[in-house]
Amino acid sequence: MQEIRLSTKTNKLEQDPYTYTLQDAEHPELFREMFPYTEVPKIAFNYRRVPENMPNDIFMTDTTFRDGQQSRAPYTTEQMVNIYKMLHELGGPNGMIRQTEFFVYSKKDRLALEKCMELGYEFPEPTTWIRANKKDFELVKSIGVKETGILVSCSDYHIYQKMGLTRKQALEKYLAVVSECIEAGLRPRCHFEDITRADFYGFVVPFAKCLMEMSADSGIPIKIRACDTMGFGVPYSGASMPRSVSGIIYGLQHYAGVPSEMLEWHGHNDFYKGVVNATTAWMYGASAVNCSLLGIGERTGNVPLEAMVIEYASLRGHLNGMNTKVITEIAEYISRETGYDIPPMTPFVGENFNLTRAGIHADGMLKNHEIYNVFDTEVLLDRPPKVSVTNTSGIAGVGYWMNQYLKKKGLPTVDKNSEIVKKVYNWVMEQYDNGRITMISDEELIEITESVLAE
Repeated sequence: MQEIRLSTKTNKLEQDPYTYTLQDAEHPELFREMFPYTEVPKIAFNYRRVPENMPNDIFMTDTTFRDGQQSRAPYTTEQMVNIYKMLHELGGPNGMIRQTEFFVYSKKDRLALEKCMELGYEFPEPTTWIRANKKDFELVKSIGVKETGILVSCSDYHIYQKMGLTRKQALEKYLAVVSECIEAGLRPRCHFEDITRADFYGFVVPFAKCLMEMSADSGIPIKIRACDTMGFGVPYSGASMPRSVSGIIYGLQHYAGVPSEMLEWHGHNDFYKGVVNATTAWMYGASAVNCSLLGIGERTGNVPLEAMVIEYASLRGHLNGMNTKVITEIAEYISRETGYDIPPMTPFVGENFNLTRAGIHADGMLKNHEIYNVFDTEVLLDRPPKVSVTNTSGIAGVGYWMNQYLKKKGLPTVDKNSEIVKKVYNWVMEQYDNGRITMISDEELIEITESVLAE
């Protein structure tokens, strides 16, 4: 007899709802047809599509002090506190940056965590990431943190080949650790490492379902962070599991009963899909996307926090209290105080992100910034559009640069065909006629402009 049940997720009657149980395979499922290793990973399609289900409340969480510190020189305590203050200002009063996580293994990190907690900000809430043992639980609890992340690797690459366990043994170990976390008075956040190479229906869903049952029994919310550890996730509709981002989010909700507010996406950018995968996770039911400032993280990096701030505004049509000008402040601070070189072409934060070199573009910028600028970067990011001056900039490029300089000095702007612009332009072209191959620096342009003005 076929069973018909009312779904609490869709509010529709569903026939023969699937119930997935643990499949304790004798040998690891490595999905070699998708991940041959000696070839580029393959994206397969089975054309199974799931409905979009964007939550009403979507937001970001931050891992700058955890994943972001694993791939660069560590921040000092003072730097972490200052960056935390700027995260608070960027996220605004509505908690758009809901949480940020810290390590607690060094004195420096513990001190930074304590100082950040002393500030008393509601957002972002400080959380931790720890090893799964009682000693670490007690350490975190003594500091006063309410939530901690726990690593629960879920692909057979990790279960069989790294830990030397079976799926059943891994499941029992993880559940025992989560139980200890709850007993210690902490909210667990389970990091499903390598979910995009895991047996989704044979391990991930049964495990997530056990966690939801444990949550219901204890009355303690248990979060699931779906970790695309290697960046294998794809946003394409109809893509096969385990690489389908929409399929993962839908499956965790529909088959394991994970509510949106307990579901978080953590992506990496190995295949240039970090941002679009995070957006897809939002669109299909995850409330949170986990990010790091400037995208700094393991290998190719995490989902850039500043990118998802702009993505949120694009999807919702407003900033919900976020202060986007702080993005520029943060980028300048990290670059200046830590010596981190931001690649100049990086969107929103790179030195050249709103800079044009082509003369024809500069001509358009002279007439109207909107022609070649993505949005009003001066209003939103406190960064007016710029042009660089080379042998291809044309007289329009020189004119645009000069007008930006004259505005800063409080002087009236000039037409690109004025004598003052022509004189500076002629000087620029002389440099290249004499064999120069490098860009003209701002300092050189200031010097020649002041000389012409003096004349």
